[in-house]
Amino acid sequence: MILTAGLGVILILGLGGPARRKKKNITAKATTGKVLGSHHVVLRVVSKLMIPIIIVYGAYVQFHGDFGPGGGFQAGLIIASAIILYALIFGVDAAKEAVPPSLVRLGAALGVLIYGGVGVINLLLGGNFLSYNTLNPAHPTHGQELGIMFVEIGVLVTVASVMLIIFYGFTSRHPDISDKDW
Repeated sequence: MILTAGLGVILILGLGGPARRKKKNITAKATTGKVLGSHHVVLRVVSKLMIPIIIVYGAYVQFHGDFGPGGGFQAGLIIASAIILYALIFGVDAAKEAVPPSLVRLGAALGVLIYGGVGVINLLLGGNFLSYNTLNPAHPTHGQELGIMFVEIGVLVTVASVMLIIFYGFTSRHPDISDKDW
């Protein structure tokens, strides 16, 4: 579902296509705006402390999902929100340098591949698409745990990547301002 929504946003925004024409009276500097935390030392320091904690919490939610609320979807959103926070504080260009868009696109494809790969492996082992018992026939419970873990990792990678694709897409667009809009 998230992959489909992400593909829809990519198609609507026209990402990866030819560059959009820009108005002469709008410079790239004016459209990107100032970095939120450029003059706020406390904000920058606190965010540097909090972002790793947010990512570790995302990992906790991922691996605690078997025993309580959580899982790949929530963990993917939490990890993507840490990167988005980094972009808001230090600038989108810094975030794109830390997590390049090419890596994010690769992550979206890799996450779907992991998810679907677990199902294909089950089919090759003689089971149903997402019936994990075939992953460890001697201990079907262990096969269930292993299958669910890999599927949830695939969901995490896909959700985090698609959220960042959407964020990068919206932040790279330039407003189309004309004199009549004022």
